[in-house]
Amino acid sequence: MHFTVCDFLLDLTQNSVEAGASRITVRVVEKHGQLEIEIDDNGSGMDEATLARVRDPFFTDGVKHARRKVGLGIPFLIQALDQVGGWHRLVSAPGAGTNFKFAFPLGNIDTPPMGDLPGLFLSVMCFDGDYELAVERLDEARGVSYAITRSELVGAVGELTDAGSLILAREFLESQEYDAF
Repeated sequence: MHFTVCDFLLDLTQNSVEAGASRITVRVVEKHGQLEIEIDDNGSGMDEATLARVRDPFFTDGVKHARRKVGLGIPFLIQALDQVGGWHRLVSAPGAGTNFKFAFPLGNIDTPPMGDLPGLFLSVMCFDGDYELAVERLDEARGVSYAITRSELVGAVGELTDAGSLILAREFLESQEYDAF
């Protein structure tokens, strides 16, 4: 089950990695009373027939998870958005990647809490694969932001495979989020 916005982001970013994306951008923006999130990738993309079915919880492509008979990530997100008056836009094409943008109203009591954003960013940077992940965080009203890429983080702290590097990476991401936001 998805309890936080970060849970949805983890699922969607994992979809990008599993779709073979070599470039993934995650934007988390607070503006005009909304939390707008965009995940953009250059992965395999989806054709019109698949795109029409991704909202169906009883559909999965059967490729990424051969034994799985359901795909609940996007349907759960859309349900959560509908319940609070949020919105979404999903654009994809074979060979051109996928762009998923959605927004939760910040003033709605039923909008899920953000969750552990630094922990999410670190987790998605640790997925197996050869991909570049760019993270962008912005609060337009307050004029604060930060951005970091997977390669920049690895260059600063070392490969994200040992405890020391992971601790340094976590501390850095937390400092960016909690000092600015």
